[in-house]
Amino acid sequence: MAASMLQRFGLCGKGFTKCARHTLTGRRWILSSAYIDPKKWEERPKDPQNLAELANLMDMTYERKLPVSSLTIARFVDNISSREEIDQAEYYLYKFRHSPNCWYLRDWTIHSWIRHCLKHGASDKALYTLKNKVQYGIFPDNFTFNLMIDYFIKENNYKNAFSVIVEVLMQEAFDLLTTQILTFHILGKYLDTNTDLKWNEERNLGAAFLHVGLKHENTIGFSSQLLGYALLGKIELSHGLHSVYHQMPLMWTTGYIRRALEVMKQIASMPSNVKVSQQVIDILEKILEASSVLENTGNVDANDKVETKINSMDEEDKIERLNLPQYVTHFKELYSKLQSLNKIESKSLSSLADQLIEDNLAESESSDIVAYENKLHEWEEERVQLVKREQEIREKTRLEREARHAAKMSQ
Repeated sequence: MAASMLQRFGLCGKGFTKCARHTLTGRRWILSSAYIDPKKWEERPKDPQNLAELANLMDMTYERKLPVSSLTIARFVDNISSREEIDQAEYYLYKFRHSPNCWYLRDWTIHSWIRHCLKHGASDKALYTLKNKVQYGIFPDNFTFNLMIDYFIKENNYKNAFSVIVEVLMQEAFDLLTTQILTFHILGKYLDTNTDLKWNEERNLGAAFLHVGLKHENTIGFSSQLLGYALLGKIELSHGLHSVYHQMPLMWTTGYIRRALEVMKQIASMPSNVKVSQQVIDILEKILEASSVLENTGNVDANDKVETKINSMDEEDKIERLNLPQYVTHFKELYSKLQSLNKIESKSLSSLADQLIEDNLAESESSDIVAYENKLHEWEEERVQLVKREQEIREKTRLEREARHAAKMSQ
């Protein structure tokens, strides 16, 4: 493993390798330079265009109530060369999304848009159009997501990095191991540095932990599943089940705390190397304690708003709250059992994520890069076919126009 890490970073010496995930400027980074290198992307065959002429062409096309082709918007985005042109491209992406051809925005155009935004200091635009994906049609692939996440890590902007993770969650796009590793890293840091989250932020955090955790049957995977169910269970108990699954890729049935306890039970039956993080156990314990206290307080001062919310819950939500004493008892039994089996991991989720980076990231990067290069070839073949089709349509239109003109002249 050490050898592969040295090859990946192009470094020698143990002391330097230990801090290999920090640049010389002190900014943290995760992905290797080979992964984020734009060279392969920029070596694609160029199709130079005058943006003013393209903009004029699209404006006239829309004025005539005709659709702009996906090739035209792709050319515009590919030829961005400044921050100012980012704003123009955003406008035309919006117009294209609200046109009859909206379904044909090319994957390489989305990738190009994100790359240009990050290159020209417009990461805010990249994130804005991603969050408003329905309005702009920005649905990136995993590789593009990874570039965005790594960019915000470099900027030490874990809030924006988490926002990207939420979009990965909404697209259920945790397919690549690299994306999963980056997600574990971001979620761990976000959990450690944000102690006063709003309920919807906790919901997003819990859902992300759950989804990425389900991809791994090891300590970090089961710990993440447990934490995800715990945070979602907290929202279910305080705000009702509808607040948990509304506009989220989550189950519509009650019992998220019960599912958390089932994960604890599952961990107890797993091989000895599969444990649960003490950090996660502590969080679940606090959630159960706080929920139990709230259940027994009644309408008093600071609890008034929460109690009002509880009173407005559906009947099944109120029934779920009645299970709290049983959940607390079961939790204590399972916690004691896990301790007796030496199944408690002292490392935090952030530390477990760091270990995952050291053990698996280099290999996962290599396969991603190969797949990305293959995708570039596929995109270029698709672009060539579109250009050919465009030329054929233009030639057909020209011949038809000449035929009409000849017919008119013969009359």
